[in-house]
Amino acid sequence: MTDADVVRTFLLALQDRDLDAAMALLHEDAVWINVSLPTVRGRKRIDRLCRLAMRGGGGFRVHFYGIAADGDGVVLTDRCDALSLGRFEQRFWVYGRFEVRDGRIAVWRDAFDWGDLNVSLARGLAGIARPDLNRPWPLPRST
Repeated sequence: MTDADVVRTFLLALQDRDLDAAMALLHEDAVWINVSLPTVRGRKRIDRLCRLAMRGGGGFRVHFYGIAADGDGVVLTDRCDALSLGRFEQRFWVYGRFEVRDGRIAVWRDAFDWGDLNVSLARGLAGIARPDLNRPWPLPRST
């Protein structure tokens, strides 16, 4: 697997709620950074947080606008993520930077815009009553 494949497989495993497969792609001492939020250190803590988020029906979806790797273990993603719970789904833009070492993710760093996140929260809440008010999910890329 290429470094980009590792990252893509990891995020798609999270989407599929296959946390065992996702966590197998993280280094034991992996670091998860959501810029401006507290850093989560260690695969065990990341696993606990992901399982807690998905408990009770929480979900995650990902759409890749682009993914690029430099050949030295750095993978960049430009994507739309969605977090859901029941009828609520919040869709927002995310830029990710991953450091892959020995076929596993050592650093997972996501950045997002707080304004966009707040708009997506409002649209997601409105979408509970009227789904057409939520941000549209990106269409698959034509080939």
